[in-house]
Amino acid sequence: MVTAENKREKSRLTLFTYNADEHKEQEIEDPAQAAEALSLEQTVWLNIDGLADPEVLEKTSKVFGLHSLLMEDIVTTDQRPKAEEHENYFFVVVRMLSYNKALQLIQSEQVSMILGKNFVLTFQEKEGDLFDPIRERIRKGKGRTVRNGADYLLYSLLDIIVDHYFVILENTGESILQLEEDIISSPDTRKLRKLYSLKREMNYLRKSVWPLREVIGRMEREDGFFNNPFLIVYIRDIYDHTIQVIETIESNRETLSSLMDLYLSGISNKTNAIMKVLTIISTIFIPLTFIVGIYGMNFDNMPELHWQHGYFFVLGVMFLISIGMIAFFKKKGWM
Repeated sequence: MVTAENKREKSRLTLFTYNADEHKEQEIEDPAQAAEALSLEQTVWLNIDGLADPEVLEKTSKVFGLHSLLMEDIVTTDQRPKAEEHENYFFVVVRMLSYNKALQLIQSEQVSMILGKNFVLTFQEKEGDLFDPIRERIRKGKGRTVRNGADYLLYSLLDIIVDHYFVILENTGESILQLEEDIISSPDTRKLRKLYSLKREMNYLRKSVWPLREVIGRMEREDGFFNNPFLIVYIRDIYDHTIQVIETIESNRETLSSLMDLYLSGISNKTNAIMKVLTIISTIFIPLTFIVGIYGMNFDNMPELHWQHGYFFVLGVMFLISIGMIAFFKKKGWM
């Protein structure tokens, strides 16, 4: 897992105002321009990319009446997913994840969302996100997004984030299957490092997703901001998807634990195979060492020492003993 690279020097503000009949998209410099759109009978979506511009954040806080502690949560980008109900708005923090195939790492970014009466604010650490399909629906004026209010927009943003978790799990699942094949064929320290890396990824993914269950559950129980029966059905759908993601993560973690046992078993079998070969070699050399030891005692009364062909005879005997022992081991299935 790697965190998103830090924030841009200057924040980028993108404002969408829309309803079923029309939409407007623009980049703005001052959050007060978004406040002007609140008086219209339209849904307002202000997206802020980059959290390093304190002036923009302070103006946004004043324009929309956001609490200072809430703004601290927004700029502190290591928050766990959570939801908070305030008097005039509903605050949600989630982790937006992506998978870097080149590095085979999960990249993470905090996204903070605020739902008001007819507006949604989203705060991102950097440019680039998963929300382009939602933007396209607004631009084309099609789909449920433009026909419903700000609460449905918040649902849509959360839904696309949660659905992308399945893409992350698909990629990590492929890595786990490949690692399993590699460990079976040839366990080594490189595979062990990969195994530990995947375990860290799964632990981080679990930490990022597990609290989201309570966030979605709170939205389902919320009466003030999500009292539309039409919307509750969709929120329950996100909740079901979140449970599926959590169950898949737990399954992958169990698989990785079993792969650790498989790795240790493979290393043990590999060591046993090496010890088996060394033991066979040592066993073959036991009688050869015995013969060499006898003729290395240097007694004068050893007739073979003065035999013209004694050296070659002993070598032949040693060779035949070695061949005989190898044949015996193979017959017993020890080699």
